[in-house]
Amino acid sequence: MSPFLRALVAEAIGTFCLVFAGTAAIVVDAAGGGVSHVGVSLVFGLVVFAMIAAVGDVSGAHLNPAVTLGFWLAGRFPAARIAAYVAAQVAGACAASLAVHLLFPADLSLGATRPTGPVMQAWWLELILTAMLMYVVLAVSSGSREKGITAGIAIGGTVALEALLGGPVSGASMNPARSIGPAVVSGRLDVLWIYLTAPVVGAAVAVLACRCSRPDGCCAPARPRSGDLPA
Repeated sequence: MSPFLRALVAEAIGTFCLVFAGTAAIVVDAAGGGVSHVGVSLVFGLVVFAMIAAVGDVSGAHLNPAVTLGFWLAGRFPAARIAAYVAAQVAGACAASLAVHLLFPADLSLGATRPTGPVMQAWWLELILTAMLMYVVLAVSSGSREKGITAGIAIGGTVALEALLGGPVSGASMNPARSIGPAVVSGRLDVLWIYLTAPVVGAAVAVLACRCSRPDGCCAPARPRSGDLPA
């Protein structure tokens, strides 16, 4: 198997683990399992940390279409590979939601992200949260790869922090794939557009912020450096 195909498999596995662990925690909590909002937030942060450690050196552990697009906008990821990465992430997310559905057939939402208040409030919150997350990712990553324990702690910690803050309002998705999986498997697609558009815009905002605040070359449009991506 070529390095690029291994990278796609790694993205699918990593996104599967992220969506499965996070949404299963939500479902278990809703069923009276006592996970709590804090517990769910920690699950999301910890699984992101674990997956960065597990597949960061294989695929970069994007695990998120918004992150992949953000790396492309930052000049760190080739456009030709975006579709394959996003397809792998979405496939992993949908497989995870199907597994949650098979394990907990009585739950109808499968941990889907849905706004609890005004739709535009959720949209703007998702944009801001994703911008914050993407800014951290760009700051601690090397090229298009999120490597090392420092990156895992910073990114996983940011995910947990933002889930604590935004979970009760928008679901704190920051990740189109994380929202697509439960929405598609449960058939609840009415507010999915929030979680498809806001994170992408947020990632673009983060790239602009990176260019304005980080040293030259952090997010300059340039061909990815040798070694940043699997061949």
